[in-house]
Amino acid sequence: MPHFVVCSLARLHDTVKAHGALDVVTLITANTPVERPPQVSENRHLHLNFHDITVPTAGMTPPAAGHVEAVIDFARAWDQQTPMVIHCFAGVSRSTAAAYISAIALNPELDEDILARELRRRSLSATPNIRLIGFADDLLGRSGRMVRAIERIGRGEDAYEGNPFILPLTAERVD
Repeated sequence: MPHFVVCSLARLHDTVKAHGALDVVTLITANTPVERPPQVSENRHLHLNFHDITVPTAGMTPPAAGHVEAVIDFARAWDQQTPMVIHCFAGVSRSTAAAYISAIALNPELDEDILARELRRRSLSATPNIRLIGFADDLLGRSGRMVRAIERIGRGEDAYEGNPFILPLTAERVD
């Protein structure tokens, strides 16, 4: 069954190898060195640069609607033959938001609250970037349900780095 694997930059290569992933989404601050895993071809690697902030801040690149559109387009083009790895620096905020967004984009029947609760069950540190979620909610026509679902699960536990975890494309458990 196709699924997403969320991890930090430090665990990118090990996670790709362990799960046999051939598709990777990188959400990271510009000028952060990221070496693409050798088994992932350039056309199967989406690399977006922006800061993990929720409000525009001088000198920083905030998440934008265009970033979310790129994530959704990449997810929709994914052949789902192998897992997709989605990572950011810590594997806590940008990547968890992108996995949640991608799952709903690929499976519009998913209930936002059920998926948010499953996200929390799988990662106690997950704190999806609410700015990314807000753009996705608008782009996917979810009428605020994505934002409310993420707000309901609240901020995750403090962590410098999240543990890698699987997020399924369905509400069913995939362990």
